[in-house]
Amino acid sequence: MLINHDTRCALDAVVDLVNTVPDGSEPDGLPDLAALRAFVTRHKISGVGTLGERDLAAVRVTREGFVAVFAAPDAPGAAALINTMVAAAGTTPQLTDHDGYDWHVHYFAPDASIADHLAADGGMALAFLLVAGEQERLRRCEAPDCRRAFIDLSRNRSRRYCDSRTCGNRLHVAAYRARRREAGV
Repeated sequence: MLINHDTRCALDAVVDLVNTVPDGSEPDGLPDLAALRAFVTRHKISGVGTLGERDLAAVRVTREGFVAVFAAPDAPGAAALINTMVAAAGTTPQLTDHDGYDWHVHYFAPDASIADHLAADGGMALAFLLVAGEQERLRRCEAPDCRRAFIDLSRNRSRRYCDSRTCGNRLHVAAYRARRREAGV
């Protein structure tokens, strides 16, 4: 699957945002404005301006929309959720070349809020996956103690864990040790 740089960046931001949802022992990854600012910096989101409490609340609502897309049981359900988010963001596709990047498309209106920016760009990135018939690439980690979201961009769609070095490796080592115990070694 061929994904351009902007779409990949938008998908990375969506996954990171979804993974900030409080879950069991995991606290909210967006507890305050400092965390939101760090998110914006980490994802190099431009043109955001001054962030306030209203932005934080709106981004949390957008986050819940993306969580719902990951949980959608089928493409029509995911499409309806994405359409609602993108329409509410006031999508205004525009060509731009800023910050040293070549021409690319922004789907959000100039001076859009951070929530609208994320909903428009992230929604369109998810829409591209849906149009390509690739909804099954939206996944949750299969490790029993981890439910982090990720997008499986492997060629054969075989990725099972959010991070093979942590969750995947931990489970493989545990399985190896169990086999050794059973063999009496």
